[in-house]
Parts: sequence; C-alpha cells; structure tokens
Amino acid sequence: KFYTTFARLNKRIAMKVIVDSGSTKADWKFITSDSEIELNTMGFNPVFHNSDQIEAEITKAFTGKVDFQQEADIYFYGSGCWDKKRKLVIENGLKRVFPKANIDVHHDLLGAARATCGNLPCISCIIGTGSNTCLYDGKDVIDNVTNLGYLCGDEGSGTHLGKKLIRHYFYRELPEELEKKLEAFIGGGRQKVLDTVYSGEPPNVYLASFTRFMSEHMDNPFVQRILYRSFAEFIDRHVRKYHGHMSLQVHFIGSIAYIFQDMLKIVLTERAMQYGVFIKQPIDSLVDYHREFVN
Repeated sequence: KFYTTFARLNKRIAMKVIVDSGSTKADWKFITSDSEIELNTMGFNPVFHNSDQIEAEITKAFTGKVDFQQEADIYFYGSGCWDKKRKLVIENGLKRVFPKANIDVHHDLLGAARATCGNLPCISCIIGTGSNTCLYDGKDVIDNVTNLGYLCGDEGSGTHLGKKLIRHYFYRELPEELEKKLEAFIGGGRQKVLDTVYSGEPPNVYLASFTRFMSEHMDNPFVQRILYRSFAEFIDRHVRKYHGHMSLQVHFIGSIAYIFQDMLKIVLTERAMQYGVFIKQPIDSLVDYHREFVN
C-alpha cells in the first residue's frame, strides 16, 4: 500500500523531502501537494558515517516504501555537516539511492534556526546527544561559537550530562541511594560502563543514554545540581557570547532541551535572558518553513 502511494505520486515531479538528522536518529518527511508521509532511519553524521553506510541504511529502511526513481528536491539538515567535504559524504550517499533528486545538504544549525525562528532574528540552540548554537539574522547563520564535539565540548548535551553523572559515580560522590539506583539502571556496574565507553557502541550515544536515568530522578537535588551546572556552562560559554543575547529570544530544539526545559528556563531567567520555544523534534517546523519560505 505504501509503495503504491508513491507509485501514484511518481506521475508528479513536485515532491519535497525534508530530513532532520542528528547523530542518533533521522526524521524524514516526503511531501507533495496532497500527501505527507513520515519515515525514520538511524542518524547520519559524516564524522562517523561514510557514503556506503548511508546508502546501505537508506536502501534497507526504504525499500518497498519509497520509489527511489521519484524526481524530488531533498533538503537534508544534519549534525557534522559543517563544510563541503562532510556535506559531500551525505550528498553522495543520498544520490546513489535517489539518482533523480536534487540534493541540498545543510548544517543542522541552519535547520534549527529555520525551525525555531522562521524568518526572524534569534539565537537558536541544539541540545540533544550533542549541543550547538548560532546567531541567526532571519535568513542565514551569521555567528557560531565553535562546538568542540563530545571529546572537548558539547556543554549541556546528553553526552556532557552523562559524563558528569558517570564521573560522580566512579569517584564515589553520588548519594548512596542514588548510587544504588544508578547501578540497577546500568545492570553491570563500573566494568560495563568502561567496556561500553571504550570498546562498545559510539561513546557519545552511550553516555547520552544516561539522561534517561536523570529524567527519572529530576526531583533529586544531586541530579538537579548536575543539570544546572551543565546548562549554566552551556549558556555562559556559548549563548552569552552572541551580540544581542540580552534582547533576542533564545530558542531550543532537541530531546534534552525539551525534557529539561524547566532547568534551562531557570538558568536563562537568572541571567535576565529571554527564552523562546522548546521543540523536541524540528521536522514539522522545518516542513512549515519550506512550505512558507522555499519555493
């Protein structure tokens, strides 16, 4: 049935495909004048994935669901797509699957700005597995405090929060009751953590998974302190560096920002700054942007 829908749409060439990709998950919207279909794949980050992996995953996920010969305009917004070399990794992978498509690859910061601000100036922030920020003039990203990635930066992100929690655990600084709950959550103790971080799945994704534990214990004062310090570091080191940060609204996208938005609001309010919207998944807002502002 799904494939039949796309076969019928193949008679038209006016299809847009909007993709929002983090390091963990990618949301896809296939849009025509009378149809809108959403699909999901793993996230594609050219820092971690090559064109062969991208091609294989998309083919596996969409075979029987999408007509790969459909003419379309594909707008891909992804983490790690900050220069031509890395954008080309994504573009090549997509082109192999969609040979008749026009492909436009952008950094996820532009996607965040378009999703949260539309055509208005603002500061837009991403806080998910990783974190990033930008100053947006209503059309383009005009400033970006460098994001050093999960090894040296990513303040406020799921990875940053996970590292802080794990350090407290290993250094025997957690309250006893919280430590017992964390050990039950891990299900393998300190050795499992070390094995997974240094020889298992991508370490940034694994470390970020500990935010689920933190979300389940948001009423714990120790967890609240970790959240506050991490978000304060994020705001002070990144957002407050932008010209106009006291007058512009600060918007957020990403699961971490959405889940812990109350703490982010506290941090911003203490600094007399204006918070705006908190969007968990920007894909629908990006679709609205492309309908309104992109022909």
